[in-house]
Amino acid sequence: MGSRGKEKLKLLIAVASVAFLTAFFAARLRRRRKQRRGSVSCYLHADQELKLQYTFRRVLADNSYSPFKHLRVGDSCDEHNSTSHPFEAEIMGLLDASRLDFEFLSDEELKRIDSFVWVEEEQQLKELADLLCKEKSFAVDTEQHSFRSFLGFTALMQISTQKENYLIDTIRLHDAIEILRPAFSDPRICKVFHGADNDVLWLQRDFHIYVVNLFDTAKACDLLSKPQRSLAYLLESYCGITTNKMLQREDWRQRPLPAEMVQYAQIDAQYLLYIANCLVSELKEKDQESSPDHGLNFVLEAFRRSNMICLQLYSKDSDALPGEAAASSIMVRHMNCQGGDPNALKAQDVIQRLCAWREVMARVHDESLRYVLGDQAIVALAEKTPLHSSDICDTIIQAEMNSDLINSSLPVPSPLVDSHVDDIFHLFSEKIGGIDEIFSSILEKSLGQNGTCPLSIFNYGLFRDSTMRLHSKALSRHSGATNLRQASRKPSRELFVQKFSCKSPVYHNCRIFANDGRLLCYCDRRKLEWYLCRNLAKIVEEDPPAIMLLFEPKGRPEDEDNEFYIQSKKNICVGCGEENHYLRYRIIPSCYRMHFPEHLKSHRSHDIVLLCVDCHEIAHAAAEKYKRKVAEEFRIPLFVRNIVDLREMQVSSDSSQSLINFEKTGVSPLELRTAAMALIRHGQKMPSNRRDELMEVVKRFYGGRDLSDDDLQKALLVGMSSYERKRFQKKSGLSSKNFKCDSDLDEVQRQGNASTERSSPVNGADACELDGSFTMVDKCGDSDDKILSAGSQNKGIADSRGSNQCSNADNGCLSSNEVVNTSDVERKGDCDTPKNNSKISLLGHGPHGKQVVEHILKEQGEDGISLFCQRWRQVFVEAVHPRFLPAGWDVKHSGRRDFGEYSVYNTSRRTYAVAS
Repeated sequence: MGSRGKEKLKLLIAVASVAFLTAFFAARLRRRRKQRRGSVSCYLHADQELKLQYTFRRVLADNSYSPFKHLRVGDSCDEHNSTSHPFEAEIMGLLDASRLDFEFLSDEELKRIDSFVWVEEEQQLKELADLLCKEKSFAVDTEQHSFRSFLGFTALMQISTQKENYLIDTIRLHDAIEILRPAFSDPRICKVFHGADNDVLWLQRDFHIYVVNLFDTAKACDLLSKPQRSLAYLLESYCGITTNKMLQREDWRQRPLPAEMVQYAQIDAQYLLYIANCLVSELKEKDQESSPDHGLNFVLEAFRRSNMICLQLYSKDSDALPGEAAASSIMVRHMNCQGGDPNALKAQDVIQRLCAWREVMARVHDESLRYVLGDQAIVALAEKTPLHSSDICDTIIQAEMNSDLINSSLPVPSPLVDSHVDDIFHLFSEKIGGIDEIFSSILEKSLGQNGTCPLSIFNYGLFRDSTMRLHSKALSRHSGATNLRQASRKPSRELFVQKFSCKSPVYHNCRIFANDGRLLCYCDRRKLEWYLCRNLAKIVEEDPPAIMLLFEPKGRPEDEDNEFYIQSKKNICVGCGEENHYLRYRIIPSCYRMHFPEHLKSHRSHDIVLLCVDCHEIAHAAAEKYKRKVAEEFRIPLFVRNIVDLREMQVSSDSSQSLINFEKTGVSPLELRTAAMALIRHGQKMPSNRRDELMEVVKRFYGGRDLSDDDLQKALLVGMSSYERKRFQKKSGLSSKNFKCDSDLDEVQRQGNASTERSSPVNGADACELDGSFTMVDKCGDSDDKILSAGSQNKGIADSRGSNQCSNADNGCLSSNEVVNTSDVERKGDCDTPKNNSKISLLGHGPHGKQVVEHILKEQGEDGISLFCQRWRQVFVEAVHPRFLPAGWDVKHSGRRDFGEYSVYNTSRRTYAVAS
């Protein structure tokens, strides 16, 4: 066979191989899609364990189009001046310095530290932060992960000091890394990086860490005219070490990290201090060699160029339309490949649609663009219009094989494309509208009321902002701008429903029988499992589950003459019958119930019902209104209202009662802090009449005097305990030196509580009860303004829901020998222990609830508590007019119960446990 024949044979073999691989991967894909179809709608439902970033409780840079909010320190970074660097003054001071205040230690041992400390606990991080604040310099490097994230995140941080190397697990400690913020922003401590341009921005993006006083070894290489400026070159030149830079592209989310990756990470920072010392020495030599009239101090210039990097501010890239820049780039390259053929323009619209879809889906699922769909695949789809959804996957496989990506770790096509292939096929329809309509339809289908994709901390802001903007835009076109508030209310309500409504049935309607076969109650599955795992019961029916107790219960439901606990309950709103969404509502407000005697409140579900968002709003409004009536009846104010500034007025013990003003005057902590927060954030932008109105609210607190910016900052702390104040300052990135009014505020609260005791009929009230009653942070969200952003009608729901989450609102509670599972005890402890209760948020009422309950118990005893509960049930019935209450629900229901032998609330059992 001649050479030409051999070449033909090789070509045929190659073509056959490509055809075989294409058919193989297409068949495998079809099997995978067939297995997934009908089980899950989005790959993340089954692949959630891979998204480690979903464990982050707080994300500073989400995937929305809203601008990044930088740290605000004092008055240096106002809302209206978002381009200001929080530490601009400190950095500019370093740029203007004529000399250095420190030098690196020229110790050969710096490069011989082979050990390292793996930091994965918050206590370790605090110890490291204290240590770094005592250092004169330390070296830093970071490892990023961007393949399975849209914006990327820091997966590892390496810090080296003169004595030790530290590898910090920034995934596990993501929400605590801000502990290192003071060390990085201290201008007295030099931070050594190599090529810090990206690291500085990444630290801002993920942790609000701002680097002040930086020495970049890459900038020193530029001044010394080094042949290369890479860290690998410096390691080899000064330390004789070679590194494999390919490891930089490895998956740094792995835990535990392979040994070679640990060694690579350690080396990246371990030798930086020694290299920096060597480079500074060479810069000094160059200074000595240069002529006196040269006018350039090389050492100072290296530090100046390095600190210029610190002035950078992170910002999120965003196009006017989703995927616009990527589409333009692809079309230019595609047209160049076609030799400028005008026929290539026909694919322009398809490319724009695919790029828009790719970007939106990457933001929704927090994936990189290259993970979702490659550029080559977009071009192939634009050139060949698929006739069926299965053709899309075959085209993508062929395109990726031609671009030599078939052997990479990226699955072809990606699981995202695999689970949303029908949505891609829809993009080729000629009936589809423009990019705006594509954008809104994708978001609605993915994250809307019946969205196929899970909501997360990364995409919640994307859907919220874009939905409200699109609704407002549409309404302003048709109805004018006066109805914009109504336009934003609908999507806000839908988001609130999706975020806070119960995600699974509340009532499981499992049954518990006594050992003689009589029905004791209906309950949830967890209670059944509790009895079974302790061998206190046996299964008698499988579906629906039912158990029989193996011991004699203390009492029976008929002993209470109430059938409520032996009735099955429906998972619907008891007010209107809504079945699609509901959340728990506590009829007796938590501020009272938490102070009831144990046997009147523990593990009772009678006063916990299901309500939809609309009925919840009505019930909550009625409850807040009735609280004011209770306050007037018992002469116990809801709020301790401070209207003077202790620094300006000396209040004697005889006149301290003037600090308290009942209900209609003064300002509540909620009203005060809301007004102060609005003025701080948006005071320069809001209309003058609204600004004056809010200023008047704050002035009432300060006795009507003129206000300073410092007064507004202090107003944010009113009503907080010392612990809560410190937590708020830490969360806001504010040091205690910015709030020197702590003692004043404590004194106001102390005197306010004392005055409340003297002015109320309740004697012996706990003067410390106000501390810990108010908090800016709710467990349902990061801050009060996040919850309030869901709409004014929802803020009460969010607060009540927070309390309800703590409740043991299962539909069946043993009326006699009840045993509560561990999770119930923990939830109850959260709600009923005042010192641990963080749910009394901005709508909490300090000592009011406790004083009311103590007064009722003193004057009327436990019968008074029963009548008090009946009054609240009547308020609920008159406000909501419930039509779907469970059978046996009664306004005059008795809340009393006795504890059986196995109950965790049994006094003798608890005493025995303590003794043991």
